[in-house]
Amino acid sequence: MASKLDDSLTPPIAYPAVMQEEAAIQMGSQYELISAIRVVRPAELSSETQQTSGSLRMSAIAAMNGIVSSLWAGIFVVEPSAKTGIHHHGEQDTVVYVLEGEACVRWGNFGEHSVAVGAGDFLHVPSWLPHQELNPSKENSFRWVVVRSTPEPIVVNLPDDFWEPTAQNIERRFR
Repeated sequence: MASKLDDSLTPPIAYPAVMQEEAAIQMGSQYELISAIRVVRPAELSSETQQTSGSLRMSAIAAMNGIVSSLWAGIFVVEPSAKTGIHHHGEQDTVVYVLEGEACVRWGNFGEHSVAVGAGDFLHVPSWLPHQELNPSKENSFRWVVVRSTPEPIVVNLPDDFWEPTAQNIERRFR
C-alpha cells in the first residue's frame, strides 16, 4: 500500500529539494545557512570529553566537534575484564545501544541491582542514578552508542567506596 507524503511534516524548502535535483542545487546554499547534515567519521571522534576510570568516551555529536545540538552522542568502550568507576550523569537521561560485547550494569543505593546487556540491546539510565559498568569478558571489549539528553556530557565520578555500607554512606542516602 502506497503512502502519501504529509506536507505538514516536511519543511517547505526541503520537499522541493528532494523532488527536484535542480532545486536542491539552487537552494543548497540557502538551505545550508539554516542547517546542514553533518557526518562524523570514526577518525573524527574525540576523547577530549569527561571520562570515568576504566572506560573511554568519545564524542561524536557535540559542540566541541562543531555540532550545535540539544543532544550529545558518542561511543563508550570498556576493555576486557575492566569496570568503570561508580558515576552518574546529573540531570541527563542516557540512552544506550549496545553495538558489541556484553556488560553488567549495576545501580542502586549500594549497587545491589544489576542487569546484563548484549549486542542489539537498548538501555535507559535515568538522570542522577549512580551506576557502574563491568565487562565480564576476558577477551572482548564492549562498545556502546550513547545519546544524552543535553548537549554537554555530564559525568560525576563518585568515590570508589560510594556503595560500601558504612555509617556515613547510610546516613547520606537517607537524609
